[in-house]
Amino acid sequence: MDEEYPDQTAEAGKAPAPEDTEPAPTGDDRVDGAVAGLRRLPGLPPGEHVAVLEEVHGQLRDILGELSEDPARDTA
Repeated sequence: MDEEYPDQTAEAGKAPAPEDTEPAPTGDDRVDGAVAGLRRLPGLPPGEHVAVLEEVHGQLRDILGELSEDPARDTA
């Protein structure tokens, strides 16, 4: 085990599993749905992670764009 990186696992290239894999709800079903897409990552080979991350990022970016275009949300 490397002294500089004590959290490394014995298996090279494998990150330790996070203790709590369920993110807290945000209160916005659309955001929660997009973030839920990250649950697919543990079952995928690392080479496919980028596509999932890009998909989730795109969904979140679209949601933020909708919020900035909706003047009714400013008064809520």
